[in-house]
Amino acid sequence: MQLRERGVTMVESLVALVVLSIGLLGIAGLFVESLRSSRTALLRTHAVNLAGDIADRILANGNARDAYDTATYAGAPAVRRCAPTAADAGINCSVAELAEDDLARWQQAVSDALPAPADPAIAAAVVDHTQAANPGRPDRYRITIAWQEPGIDEPYTYSTELVMMPRPPIS
Repeated sequence: MQLRERGVTMVESLVALVVLSIGLLGIAGLFVESLRSSRTALLRTHAVNLAGDIADRILANGNARDAYDTATYAGAPAVRRCAPTAADAGINCSVAELAEDDLARWQQAVSDALPAPADPAIAAAVVDHTQAANPGRPDRYRITIAWQEPGIDEPYTYSTELVMMPRPPIS
């Protein structure tokens, strides 16, 4: 007498469930890694945009030269109220005061957009100015932004360089 088997046995069901569970765990791992990569990409995009922001400010105020060097200021540059805000109309500033105001606002924007490096010795936003060695040669500005990713020991950094011919002094 021949028996016809119908349905699925318990062992087959358990094997199918184990295979499905392993597949879902793999998908969950990929999802977590995708979120981590997206966060890293977003923070890098912020860093690039912020570096471009200060580069544009330096280009717009080309006579300031070493006033854009963050090492010029003991501690940190101060907000000078040169730029208007919603609460303040702003004031007229000298070239150097505008540079200090730009640096202070830029450093605040960096700290608002990016997580600070875990090591307090690492500055989050730095501009280094190197004056041209000879007349007729360009000045160099090195813009460096550092931030700390969660779960990563070393901070990420983004650096770019702006090369600009000095403008003649304003008379």
